[in-house]
Amino acid sequence: MAGVQTAVALREQGWTGTITLLGAEPHRPYDRPPLSKAVLLGKAEGSAFEVDFASLGIDLELGREATRLRPAEHLLETSAGPVAYDVLVVATGAQPIELPGSQGLPGVHLLRTLDDAERLRPVLAGQRDVVAVGAGWIGAEFATAAREAGCRVTVVEAADRPLAGALPAEVAAHMADWYADSGARLLTGARVASLEPGAVVLADGTRLPADAVLVGIGARPATDWLEGSGVTLAADRSVITDDRLRTSVPDVYAVGDCASFPSARYGERLLVHHWDNALQGPRTVAGNIVHGTAEGPVYDPVPYFWSEQFGRFVQYAGHHDEGDELIWRGDPTGAAWTVCWVRGGVLVALLAVGRPRDLAQGRKLIERGAAIDRGRAANASVQLKAAAL
Repeated sequence: MAGVQTAVALREQGWTGTITLLGAEPHRPYDRPPLSKAVLLGKAEGSAFEVDFASLGIDLELGREATRLRPAEHLLETSAGPVAYDVLVVATGAQPIELPGSQGLPGVHLLRTLDDAERLRPVLAGQRDVVAVGAGWIGAEFATAAREAGCRVTVVEAADRPLAGALPAEVAAHMADWYADSGARLLTGARVASLEPGAVVLADGTRLPADAVLVGIGARPATDWLEGSGVTLAADRSVITDDRLRTSVPDVYAVGDCASFPSARYGERLLVHHWDNALQGPRTVAGNIVHGTAEGPVYDPVPYFWSEQFGRFVQYAGHHDEGDELIWRGDPTGAAWTVCWVRGGVLVALLAVGRPRDLAQGRKLIERGAAIDRGRAANASVQLKAAAL
């Protein structure tokens, strides 16, 4: 997503030089969100971008993986030989974290690529016993699809709640009920001890039947190939960029899931593993390449993502910390509700379940840095924009 959008944005903003788009996979560039939905359920064969690369003068080279960067020589080494560059944009994304000891085991799956989705599709079609390890966004979306396909689904989560890394306990607690409502079984506080043929064994000795296991325990930036290049990486392995998405070496930018950027809005560096970041960041990169960084745009977005799970449309905008004040809008045991996070009286983030209007209005308030009236914000019958002071 980030690589394709950068190439397209360069042409849209007037870049007349050559553009070469390298991809490690053999498939034409495709969108990832459908992989855990329509593609996984066999409702779509793929999700290729509708981009005419030839007419845009973009050279597409597939099956060519980046292996090393030599910035002093302006040279990128790849699995198919070296490539010289004037400007390089790193958009290598993220790779799933594997469960220790699961590599190469039959019946153990990840869900990141088109090939991953195609390997899982017959499992769902066979209405098998499946276990998902991890109750994050991917685990929830996979469980949703597997239940829709008629599979018996168990989701195992080491933390005491789903989405433990993303949401506070008082919010995530209400989302735990969604699993049972859909017919899936959610086990929290459950650690995987080992995987056996046809079973997942938990630390307490419980054996869970499993014709297939989906590991969804997170992802990390795909940046190992940059070791020794001089490109500075953060502790989380993301490429450290400035507010124009430039890396620590000249003529090299980074964008999307592999890059973290400083946010003046939130006063910290953000690593955002979501689709909207891979859509918005490339426009900043292209603007700085075409117009120069003295005049190019600064990147400081309001992060946004969505998830479709268990018949609910979940949206999130902004960024919150543990110390932020939490305001409820609506009944969290119902079908539609919103949570707002406020810092110093200013709206900084919100989670909307089945309330897209709240999300749209709240996102604009966050962009403006608007202070809000807590009483009006807590009244679900009042439009959120009316809570602005």
